[in-house]
Amino acid sequence: MKKNVALLDCTLRDGGYINDWQFGHDTLVNVFERVVSSHADYIEVGFLDQRRPFDINRSIFPNTESAGKIYGGLDKQTTEVVGMIDFGTCAISNIQPRENSFFDGIRVIFKKHIMHEALAFCKEIKDLGYKVFTQAVSITSYNDDELKELIGLVNGVKPFALSIVDTYGLLHKSDLFHYYEMMDTHLADGIGIGYHSHNNFQLAYSNCIELLDKHGQSNRTLLVDGSVFGMGKGAGNAPTELLAMYMNEHCGAQYDISQMLEAIDVNILDIFKQTPWGYSMKFFIAASNDCHPEYVSYLLAKKTVSVKAINAILKKLTGEAKLLYDKAIIEQLYVDYQKNTHNDKEDYESLSGELKDKKLLLIGPGTSINNELEKINTYIGKNNPTIIAINFIPKFFDVSYLFLTNSKRYVQQATTISELGNSIKIIATSNVSKSAGSFDYTLDYETLIDREAVFIDNSFLMLLKVLLKSGIKSVALAGFDGYSPNRETNYYLSKMEYDFAKRQGEEINANVNQVLPVLKKDIELEFITDTLYKY
Repeated sequence: MKKNVALLDCTLRDGGYINDWQFGHDTLVNVFERVVSSHADYIEVGFLDQRRPFDINRSIFPNTESAGKIYGGLDKQTTEVVGMIDFGTCAISNIQPRENSFFDGIRVIFKKHIMHEALAFCKEIKDLGYKVFTQAVSITSYNDDELKELIGLVNGVKPFALSIVDTYGLLHKSDLFHYYEMMDTHLADGIGIGYHSHNNFQLAYSNCIELLDKHGQSNRTLLVDGSVFGMGKGAGNAPTELLAMYMNEHCGAQYDISQMLEAIDVNILDIFKQTPWGYSMKFFIAASNDCHPEYVSYLLAKKTVSVKAINAILKKLTGEAKLLYDKAIIEQLYVDYQKNTHNDKEDYESLSGELKDKKLLLIGPGTSINNELEKINTYIGKNNPTIIAINFIPKFFDVSYLFLTNSKRYVQQATTISELGNSIKIIATSNVSKSAGSFDYTLDYETLIDREAVFIDNSFLMLLKVLLKSGIKSVALAGFDGYSPNRETNYYLSKMEYDFAKRQGEEINANVNQVLPVLKKDIELEFITDTLYKY
C-alpha cells in the first residue's frame, strides 16, 4: 500500500517558462494523456492568468472555462487536475464553481508581503469547491516568526496543502527539514505539506527523496512536485520520472514510468534541443548567494568583471532585495564596485604630452579589422599613426597603447601583456587593478562613464572622452562597427562576443549615435572601416 504521499507533475505549467507556454495543442494533449496514464496523483496543466488571451496551443488561460476547451474532452482517469494562479493575475470572477470546471484543484503562489491578501483569495477559491494548494514562494525569505504567521493564516483557511516552494533552489537538507518540521508541528490536522524544488544546487531529486523518507507514516499527505525530464526555467526541476521510480521502490506506489518516458521521447526532447535547461554556473552563483538569478545575468552580461568580483558584488545585496530583482540596485552596486576614485590630473598631462602631436588610429574589436584589413594597412602605410587598441591586443598591428576598461579582458590577456613588456603602454581606468605595480596611466573611471546609457561603460566612448581631455583634435577609427543582429558575430574574435539581445544592441547603437555628433564638435573622427554608427 502506498504511504501517505502523492506525486504532482507540473510540466505543462512550470515547463512553460521555457517556451512561453507555447507547447502546441498536440503536445499539450499528448503530455496530459501520458502523465494521466502513468497514474500520477495530480497534473498541473497550466497557469490561470487573465492578462493572456486564450490560445489552444498554450497552457496559460484567462479563465477556468478556457482550460476546458483544451483538456475538457480528455479522460482524467484517477489523476486530479490542477491549475496555478500567481496571486493578483486572475480575479475570482474568472473561476467557475468546481462542479462546472475541468479543474479539481487550484494552486495559488504568493510572496511573503502579500500573504494576508493571498490567503483571503484562497478562501474564496475553496468556497467554490476546489482543493486549494497554498504555495509559499521563496520560502527561504521567511524567518521562523513569519512562517508561524503564515501557518496561522493557512490554518484559518484549511486548504488541502501548504507547499514549501524553493523558488531559487537554495535549500540544503537541514534547512528543508527545518521548514518541514515547522509546518508539521504547527499546521492543523488534515492539511498536507507540499514541496516544489529547483535544481540550482543539483539537489532537487535528492531533497525530495530525503523528505519522502523523513515523512514516513505521517498522517498528513506529503505532495512532491516534478516535471518530466526536469523541464523548467533555469536549472529546472526534480524529474517526475525519477520521483516516480523512487516512490515505486520505497513508498509502495505503482506509477507507470514508461508513459512518462514516452512523453519525454515524443515531445520534451525536441523542446530541450531548442532551449535547454539544467544546472549552470549562472544558477549556481545565484543560489550560492541566496539571490535572484537576474542579478547574476546582469553582471555576467557586462563581461567586465570576474566571477570573483560578481560574488563580491552580490554579497552586498541585503534584505528583501536579494530575492526581489531590482535593476537599479544592481546597477548601483556594479558602479560602486567599479569605482576606485583616482586623482588623474598628472596622468592626463603626461598623456597629452605624448599624444598631442601624433596621428592616432584607434582599433576596436569589430569584424571589420578582419574583413577590411587591407584598407587599414593602406591607411597605416600612408600615415604611420600611433595605434591605440581597446581592451584587446590585435595580432595584425603594431600597437603602442592599450586602453583597458575591462578587468576580465585584462586578466585574459595578462600573459600577452607581460610578454610585450615595455613595448606597449597601458592606459587603464581606475576600476581595473594591476596584479603587481601600477599601469603607465590610470584614469578615473567615474568621470568617464555615462550613467544614463544602457551600457554605462562603453569603452569606445570612454576613450574618446579621454582623448578630448588630453587635447587631441582628430583620430582615425577602425573596427568600431556597431552591433548588428544580422552578423554571425560582432567581434573579430567570437570569444569576445557579448550576449546582447537585439534590442540592447540597437539601444547601444542609438546611444553612440547620440553622443558622436556632440563629440565631433571638438574632435574630428575619420572612420577607416565600415560602421553602423551615424556621425
